[in-house]
Amino acid sequence: MTQPSGNRREAAIAFILVTLFIDILGIGIIVPVLPDLVIELVDTDPTETIDLNVQPGDSGEDTPREPHIVARAGRYVGVIGASYALMQFLFAPIMGALSDRFGRRPVILISLFGLGIDFLIQGFAPNIWWLFAGRLLAGVMGANFTTANAYIADVSTDETRARNFGFVGMMFGLGFSIGPAIGGLLGDFNLRWPFFAAAGLALLNWLYGYFVLPESLPPEKRSGFKLRHMHPLGTIAQLRVYPFVAGLAIIFACKSLAQRGLENVWVLYTGFRYDWDPWTNGLALSLVGITAAIVQGGMVRPIVRRFGERVTVILGTSIAAVAFLGYALASEGWMVPLIIMFGALGGVAGPAIQSLVTSTVDETEQGKIQGALTSLISLTNIAAPILFNTVLFSYFISDRAFVHLPGAPFFVSSLLLVASIFIAIRVFRRFPDARLAGSESTP
Repeated sequence: MTQPSGNRREAAIAFILVTLFIDILGIGIIVPVLPDLVIELVDTDPTETIDLNVQPGDSGEDTPREPHIVARAGRYVGVIGASYALMQFLFAPIMGALSDRFGRRPVILISLFGLGIDFLIQGFAPNIWWLFAGRLLAGVMGANFTTANAYIADVSTDETRARNFGFVGMMFGLGFSIGPAIGGLLGDFNLRWPFFAAAGLALLNWLYGYFVLPESLPPEKRSGFKLRHMHPLGTIAQLRVYPFVAGLAIIFACKSLAQRGLENVWVLYTGFRYDWDPWTNGLALSLVGITAAIVQGGMVRPIVRRFGERVTVILGTSIAAVAFLGYALASEGWMVPLIIMFGALGGVAGPAIQSLVTSTVDETEQGKIQGALTSLISLTNIAAPILFNTVLFSYFISDRAFVHLPGAPFFVSSLLLVASIFIAIRVFRRFPDARLAGSESTP
């Protein structure tokens, strides 16, 4: 099979974007209810002695939860989130290497089917340990985003690369705009219904891909399958071949740590500080998705064309840093939607970074490099739930804290983004021409 070209290339982009949308929609559905399900399972699990004072199936309260209750729940949510990310870290390079060897299509299809089964496991989970097992499997199957990024790189040209990665961001935005609203609505009736809905969507996605998703990597461009390509730390070491990409990876890691921190602590934070229930959180997260879709689907290309990819990276990261500071300082819930709409403009940085990366890397190495980047980001995903939930949030709302500061996770996120701006400036000065940066052998 030859690589798609012309109209076939555009059709391939459409197929993978729809696949990503359905995939993200299923994941977004469970976001507003997962912390409450953790509370329910811990409260009813006979092996647990912690009393969180939450009745099974109660997705919201008339009064705010006590700080010690939310703090305990935060520790559980943090560990569960870290276990999910750990599996992504371990399996992302395996997915990338498998897709380089056997093609993108089979890897994507297997992972989609696995996600459908996994959501059923989580929906039927009788105790916290089954939920842990489900999140571990979800991390394995969720590593398919490595392959999806490599697929986009396969079918993109120099002129369409930034636009296509912007469309990927738009699919994420659309999925997370619709998914949390559905999950919040279903979760108000039963905390398990969103998981069953997500399972149905994942299996529908698998069927869609099975019948219409074409292969993007022709046999003549596939590489060998070697054990070193499956080692997560080993794949990160491969970034040394592309020192410019290695520098971008550090920026990407700082941004990911901040963003994952927000995602992990959001529901507990807004529930504690503003007394938001799953439905309100679902609406707020939907606004995040809608604004992200508008920015990344319609603004990335003109902004990159006007300012260039490098300036776009710095501009977007600066906006995100200010937005995180706003989340930390917002004293009333009505302020949050305004910050969300402003912060969405920071989303232009991600596609610009991806475009710089893929334009530097040889096409035969896209899967491995994308796997290396996903592994690096997964390291931050492992750290984020522990740092932002288990440590920062749980500590700063507890009686042990030297100062009561629920917004502490967002202050730290803003500092991380400021640090990434300075790193970006240094990397861009060192490598004024990204096309030459890939030819160097040492960072």
